[in-house]
Amino acid sequence: MRSSFGGIELAKRALFAQQTALQTTGHNIANANTKGYTRQVVNLVASRPIEVPGLMRSDIPGQLGQGVEFDAIKRVREGFLDHQFYNENKELGSWTIRKDVLEKLEAITNEPSDTGIRQVIEKFWSAWQVFSREPENTTARAALKESALAMTDSFNHTASQLNDLHKDITENIKVKVREANTIITQVAKLNREIFRVEGLGNSANDLRDQRDLLVDQLSGIANVTIDNTSNGYNIRMGNVELVNGVNVVNTFAETPLPNPDGTVTPPATGITFDDAYKSGSLNSGEVFGMIESRDTYLASYTFQLNAMVKSLVEGNVEITLPKGSVLPPKLPAGTIMGGTTYTGEEVLTDEQRVLTADTVITVKGLNGLHGLGYSLDSPPQSGIPFFAIKTGAEGGYSAANITVNPEITKSVSKIVASARILTDANGKIVRNAEGHEVLVKGNNDIALLAAGFRNARFNFDPTATGTPILTNGTFDEFFRAMVGQLGVQSQEAKRQAANQKVLVDQVEGRRQSVSGVSNDEEMANMIKYQHAYNAAARAMTTYDEMLDKVINGMGQVGR
Repeated sequence: MRSSFGGIELAKRALFAQQTALQTTGHNIANANTKGYTRQVVNLVASRPIEVPGLMRSDIPGQLGQGVEFDAIKRVREGFLDHQFYNENKELGSWTIRKDVLEKLEAITNEPSDTGIRQVIEKFWSAWQVFSREPENTTARAALKESALAMTDSFNHTASQLNDLHKDITENIKVKVREANTIITQVAKLNREIFRVEGLGNSANDLRDQRDLLVDQLSGIANVTIDNTSNGYNIRMGNVELVNGVNVVNTFAETPLPNPDGTVTPPATGITFDDAYKSGSLNSGEVFGMIESRDTYLASYTFQLNAMVKSLVEGNVEITLPKGSVLPPKLPAGTIMGGTTYTGEEVLTDEQRVLTADTVITVKGLNGLHGLGYSLDSPPQSGIPFFAIKTGAEGGYSAANITVNPEITKSVSKIVASARILTDANGKIVRNAEGHEVLVKGNNDIALLAAGFRNARFNFDPTATGTPILTNGTFDEFFRAMVGQLGVQSQEAKRQAANQKVLVDQVEGRRQSVSGVSNDEEMANMIKYQHAYNAAARAMTTYDEMLDKVINGMGQVGR
């Protein structure tokens, strides 16, 4: 005999199933703009049918259907697209950072322009030319001093900006260390929570969305690979394991500062991004872009700028002093003449000082040339170094510590133009009644040679300590090559970043087409499930009316 209440049970299952579908649809609509949310669907399945009961077996064809039920609420997500996103997102993070840093370097260099460092250098050389025409003019001397100060200040400011950018990048790496560690810890906690929830037979869809969003963010920071196991996500960065199921295997540590003795004490726990970069485990992502920009681009342009300064101040340059020039009693250290390299301590005789023919001399940059002449002081003094290192600064000459010699700043008479001391017809040095040498004030040999440094060729890395953009050339050629290289690198970074952005957007678009919430689709589903719910309710009412008739309208005979 068939059950009189089977229809009510069937309708009840339909009501529960359609109600769950409506609730899930509402959940999707509510999270349509939630970042990282994955569309969910109710998996409706037909309930297991039964045969009509009988003494031996059912003699009625077929089976009785038991309606509908849902066996799961699933996320609509494609793992392949997730892995594609991770791979493209890490490259986008790397090139975006490099593009930003190179754009900042372009802004610091400010070339080509009428206000950049190249214009300041040009004005410095022009001031020497004007000075060579009027070596005794105090105004020309003052203009040269101011041009020199403007140039050294420009070098100082540029070096300061590069140093600040270096500090900013290092500080940003520290921020990324903390951000990555937070994500790693949260992923491990979510692995544990998801394992607990799903171990009880439930679906941890929203927790999985949170975990996937965290992994998306981590993929932009560093190159990570994800392995989805029964214990949760395992995360690796190259050869470094970060998360294994519910356990955090490794975290990141900040790169320690050097000790006073120059040694570096490694962190007690964790791995630094710098060490991962050197070992090759870190090869893309935002942090890779930061380290690459800091240790390659920024270090390179700092080296180039310092190479310019060192060459200007103390780079080897061959000059020709004309016949009749009189050398100072002590040649500047490093001066090479006649195959002899002078240390600055040797004292020349009067005969050695007077040049009887044009003489080729190798001097140590503008400082070395300036030391071959004489000031306007009375009695005349040998030239002092034109440039000096800032007080308190350490190391050799660099863009950060170069300045005009304070003695020249105080008195422009210290600027050297003349290379001649009064001599008689026999070429012997003439001294006045006090026994002092007499300066030939109208001479401009040193000033002309200094102005010619603009076209002199320098070896910008004589000790082979770096990789200069140009090993041999003029200052103008070197600076143009440096600016040109920066422009090409910046253009390439912009192109790569734009291309990666297109790829990431394409993968994300495909991922959203699968996992994203479409309000139009959800509204259509809502109407569909609403009608199904209403129909099930109507069926329930019909069965109720039938039972009412059986219970209350039958069995009246014999009362």
